[in-house]
Amino acid sequence: MLTDYFRAVDAASVVRVLQGADDRPLVGGGSPHFDGVEAKRLDPDLVLGELIAAIRQVPWEAGLVEESPVWPTTPEPGPGGPQAEDDPWATGPWVVELAASVRDTLAEVSDADVPTVVARWVQTEELRPASVEDMQPLAEELIRLARRARSAGEKLYCWICL
Repeated sequence: MLTDYFRAVDAASVVRVLQGADDRPLVGGGSPHFDGVEAKRLDPDLVLGELIAAIRQVPWEAGLVEESPVWPTTPEPGPGGPQAEDDPWATGPWVVELAASVRDTLAEVSDADVPTVVARWVQTEELRPASVEDMQPLAEELIRLARRARSAGEKLYCWICL
């Protein structure tokens, strides 16, 4: 799974970029569309959820990271899942908007608290055998991104591709 986290004014601006035929990356090298962080395998519900749990000092639980779908723009499939192989809900990519509470939780972590938070985060099963040294730079990037988003009155989004 590939994931990128980025900030944008609103979901409509994200959809406009995704509908365009532009070859520019969403985040990262070149001339990206959005200010963001490349974060391979950091899915919003589980692994980012574990980081949010570590910051808030609460146990992880499903739904801790509230998110709402932005892309694809077609209606979500029903309980039976996508009915066709080429359904965008089956093939991706997908983009979700993260709740403002997630952005604010990340943004409020003080620089001095980052090592302690990351030490709690790397204890989770999903990150083993990662170390604080492995994960601290990524946590710092996500925290800085959240701070920039909050300062600009923007939201955080996650692009996901299998």
